[in-house]
Amino acid sequence: MVTCARRPVEGLPYEFHSCDIRDDDSVKSLIESIVEKHGRLDVVINNAGGSPYVLAADASAKFSTKIIELNLIGALSVSTHANAVMQKQETGGTIVNISSVSGHRPTPGTAAYGAAKAGIDNLTSTLAVEWAPKVRVNSVVVGMVETEQSELFYGDAESIAAISRNVPLGRLAKPADIGWATAFLSSAAASYISGATLEVHGGGEPPHYLSTTTADIK
Repeated sequence: MVTCARRPVEGLPYEFHSCDIRDDDSVKSLIESIVEKHGRLDVVINNAGGSPYVLAADASAKFSTKIIELNLIGALSVSTHANAVMQKQETGGTIVNISSVSGHRPTPGTAAYGAAKAGIDNLTSTLAVEWAPKVRVNSVVVGMVETEQSELFYGDAESIAAISRNVPLGRLAKPADIGWATAFLSSAAASYISGATLEVHGGGEPPHYLSTTTADIK
């Protein structure tokens, strides 16, 4: 397994390459170095992304551009260079894009991020057509995930518990939940799945009106 980021992560047990996916030349060098060392490239997971909370009216044009570059253009760059390699391989390859429920509902405070993730899902279906049959392209639409930084997004443990009660499965996702979904889409078990968006969100987010309506919905 090969990983990349702008800076190395201490204690990471996998092969690491430094790369800023917003820089196309850096991405090209990354893919070339991996293929030179390993001889092939079978699976790519586009996982880089994120955004701080900034209301659209307060966000500068530079800020929004950087968010879209990280969450959309970077994934396109990585995918394009990976595809060039995979098309030459007898067994092709597969690409999985990590998307978000933010691309399918209003995302106040992260407008550029939500728009970029909506773009990721459209990009996924488009590339699945353009690059078939050699390369499969899918996306995982991720809901709320409990990580070591959950408090930055969801508040303290009491707040996370309250939020979890709104999820049909009763909890936030664990990172492994997303990892297993990604592993499935990358595997031979998903050999006839391409252009798909797999929603991993615990059943979704019930409409807010259900908690306040006086109608008999039981």
